[in-house]
Amino acid sequence: MDTRTLGQQGLTVSELGLGCMGMSEFYGTADEDQAVATIHRALELGITLLDTADMYGPWVNEELVGKAIAGRRDEVVLATKFGNVRGGDGAFLGIRGDAAYVRECCEASLRRLGVDAIDLYYQHRVAPETPIEETVGAMAELVREGKVRFLGLSEAGAETIRRAHAVHPISALQTEFSLFERGVEAEVLPALRELGIGFVPYSPLGRGILTGAVRRPEDLESGDVRLERFPRFQRENLERNVALVERLEALAERLDASPGQLALAWVLAQGDDIVPIPGTKRVERLEENAAAADLVLDDDLLGELDAAFPVGAAAGTRYAEAQLKSVGL
Repeated sequence: MDTRTLGQQGLTVSELGLGCMGMSEFYGTADEDQAVATIHRALELGITLLDTADMYGPWVNEELVGKAIAGRRDEVVLATKFGNVRGGDGAFLGIRGDAAYVRECCEASLRRLGVDAIDLYYQHRVAPETPIEETVGAMAELVREGKVRFLGLSEAGAETIRRAHAVHPISALQTEFSLFERGVEAEVLPALRELGIGFVPYSPLGRGILTGAVRRPEDLESGDVRLERFPRFQRENLERNVALVERLEALAERLDASPGQLALAWVLAQGDDIVPIPGTKRVERLEENAAAADLVLDDDLLGELDAAFPVGAAAGTRYAEAQLKSVGL
């Protein structure tokens, strides 16, 4: 698999990464053995960027990733995140970015991952009560101490990104981006390119809708949080979104590709500073996603995709109202 560079500080990763969140929580039943096999297969395919966070599980996803990469550390660019606070019972307790918490989280993540340094350390959500300068200043201290190599932000707005970057170079921003979700194109992506910061889209497959595998709420396992927390999966919205996916399927058929592969190829085609991290917990889906890197989209097809999926085309907001308050700060 080809590589791409995130930021201007020397961070080189595979052009597709692997999001590990769903291996432990949120998207139905977890199977550790299957998850470890998926991570190992990703490394075999040349996928180097593995993405986790302390809140996934909570905490157990980092442990899972650490177990999977044991003895293979030099094959991995390891990314994790802090900032979303959860209790031992899984309850969400808010967002923190104060200096003491940054250090506490980093030390805990290093222990769970079983590594001496984190390659890419993100603030998962901007803490509204803590100046971004304090948070990034504390993250920069971790870089100076060798505990972190590169810094990232997640779901930050353009002005916050500029302020953070003035404290210490930011190598990557992680934010949702897909044919369904193109909000970053207006202000955030131009700011990243102005500052020389890489972009790591999460949910590039629309949390699964763009694969064509989710056509009704009943297609998801009981307990899958998409049914409760994401308006695009509510029945009426999902019906409208599946109609959009049918257009994607028709276009993908021309390339003898799956709709998910075409959706990923579109994201990759938006710039060589972009590294999407589709998540999966199954080897067969991983292999399907990886093959998207081989698709070449001509200008005509890209134009058809842009016409079929204009900004705002998806039915329903990407998060419920309460969660939307924590993005784009």
